Amino acid sequence: MFLTRRFYVVALAVVLLLGGGHWWAPLFAAGKAALCLWALAVAVDVALLYGGGGRLEGVRRCAARLSNGDDNAVAVDVTNRYRMSLRVTVIDEAPVEFRRRDLSFRFVLPPGGRHTAGYTLRPVRRGLYFFGRIRLFASTRLGLVSRRFTTGRPDAVKVYPSYLQLRRYELMAIHNRLDDFGIKRIRRVGHHTEFEHIREYVPGNDFRTINWKATARRHQLMVNVYQDERSQQVYCLIDKGRVMQQAFAGMTLLDYAVNASLVLSYVAVHREDKAGLATFADRFETFVPASRREGQMTLLAESLYNEQTAFGETDFSALCVHLNKRVTKRSLAVLYTNFTTLVEARRQLPYLQNLARRHCLLVVFFEDDDVQAYAASPADTTEEYYRHVIAEKFIYEKRQIVALLKQHGIIALLTSPARLTVDVINKYIEVRKR
Repeated sequence: MFLTRRFYVVALAVVLLLGGGHWWAPLFAAGKAALCLWALAVAVDVALLYGGGGRLEGVRRCAARLSNGDDNAVAVDVTNRYRMSLRVTVIDEAPVEFRRRDLSFRFVLPPGGRHTAGYTLRPVRRGLYFFGRIRLFASTRLGLVSRRFTTGRPDAVKVYPSYLQLRRYELMAIHNRLDDFGIKRIRRVGHHTEFEHIREYVPGNDFRTINWKATARRHQLMVNVYQDERSQQVYCLIDKGRVMQQAFAGMTLLDYAVNASLVLSYVAVHREDKAGLATFADRFETFVPASRREGQMTLLAESLYNEQTAFGETDFSALCVHLNKRVTKRSLAVLYTNFTTLVEARRQLPYLQNLARRHCLLVVFFEDDDVQAYAASPADTTEEYYRHVIAEKFIYEKRQIVALLKQHGIIALLTSPARLTVDVINKYIEVRKR
């Protein structure tokens, strides 16, 4: 049982009446009467709340996994099992990572009524988050005491890369497929490795395409028919070094890269390409072979949801060695990293050239939105002019890195974190059509 603010306000009024009787006797008599009424009201309030077996029930409704960087809806359903109206206060114990202290909702519930209190959570890091219990505080119309109910159960939810963006880009992916294949899909028969179907043998067919198992089952010659191979391999290579710890709008560059990689893989699979993944820092770590089979997107999401940045330098040589060993077919390799200076880009250039010789390499790195905004702001003092020159030098050096990579036959994409997903998808479509 908890004493409410109204309880203390009434108690203070009773004390003042009793104390005022020191100067004027009728106030003391009024104070004694008020004290009796106050005690009676408290007893009645306690009896109403704790008698009769009434209770409040609360259930939290939340997705089994949250989408990183997006607003995720959470709802608490409260049901009144009393035979009277109650003033209800709901406090939900959200994960400590959100630092939410405003998740308190007040409303009036009629007898047997139900109310839903909703709010949103926007995680900025992937990983495992823990919800606590639901605290419900009930008080009657008298409002002198409050009864607490602890309901719900502690829940653990995983924060995955932004799967809500997958739904956002789904229609765009379907539209791009229609652009690729036209209204009528025409398949050309060829002698490539993509199996199409089995049909009966007709004179003139290549004997090397005879399917002997199907022939034995049907008791007549059956041949395999192949179609021209269209699907390509698309690998997202994610740098997890210290350069990816820089944050924009509360999310690190690694989180932006992870979200963009998942959306790009989704679009690639729906365009009949094969999507794969590799992450690296001071050593080569996660690797998911490229595929477009059912369940590939789930595998990619599970592989990405708990990736974290490291504090060491990135080893691009390890990426070259392991990727060339595991990926033998020429693929589109989308490398997410961040070059801050031209010297840093030149140091990694031999490894990028090594990758570009065997694959179509797209290097994605980031503009600094804060530096861009500062360079665009007006300068009033001499010191600000010097700072603007330094900011413009950083911006110009990023453009020099783009020119350096293009000079060595490497596709470069310089973008801001906010535009990353759209720019990467557009570049992928451009490269694929080329």
